[in-house]
Amino acid sequence: MIPETGTDDDPKHFHAEMGGAVGERLNWLRAAVLGANDGIVSTAGVVMGVAGATDDSGAIVIAGIAALTAGALSMGAGEYVSVSTQRDSERALLDLEANELQQMPQTEERELAQKYVDKGLSPETAEQVARELTEHDALRAHAEIEFGIDPDNLTNPWHAAWASMLAFTAGALLPLLIVAYVPAGQRILVTVLSIAAALALTGFVSARLGYSPRGPAVVRNVGGGLLAMGVTYLIGTLAGVQVG
Repeated sequence: MIPETGTDDDPKHFHAEMGGAVGERLNWLRAAVLGANDGIVSTAGVVMGVAGATDDSGAIVIAGIAALTAGALSMGAGEYVSVSTQRDSERALLDLEANELQQMPQTEERELAQKYVDKGLSPETAEQVARELTEHDALRAHAEIEFGIDPDNLTNPWHAAWASMLAFTAGALLPLLIVAYVPAGQRILVTVLSIAAALALTGFVSARLGYSPRGPAVVRNVGGGLLAMGVTYLIGTLAGVQVG
């Protein structure tokens, strides 16, 4: 039985409703999942590098705490600056569009109609759609089709900053706790296995929530993380030999 148009069982209806949520979800993924990955990899790289140079657990833990603190603050500040710049750009575009709508409304309506013609509507239908949308909310109609911006849902730099900082901290705690509590003889092996498992999990979750293939995401995450840890461990080992 073919579902009625507009019902929740209609795939087109489902994807139309999902479209706006996907963009917001991907923004959170960028701030949260990537923040967690950076926390895991960068802190693990630091503690592995120091572990390659010395067996002093205190020195390794201090280095891990420093890496966690500096990384979390850097991620939060960087995300805030980046998203604030994006938000300023969105506001500037909205102000520009509002000014154009006020000065030349007919030209803007024809431009909106042409956008829908470019998307496949007939000129007659496009003109009707443009007219009705303009009467309802001209700025929103132009902002969404021209810039992909929802005037009532601009990006929030504080949300992104806190998400990134907290995610980085959560990711960084794993290697830090391992080096703090795992005996020296097992520290390297346990760290490598735990980090590989954590990166596989974050890769899988990010791919699942982003509706992308799981396998390549997991391989990229795990491979990149292990490579980073291997390089820093080698550098730490060479540095320890030179200092010793």
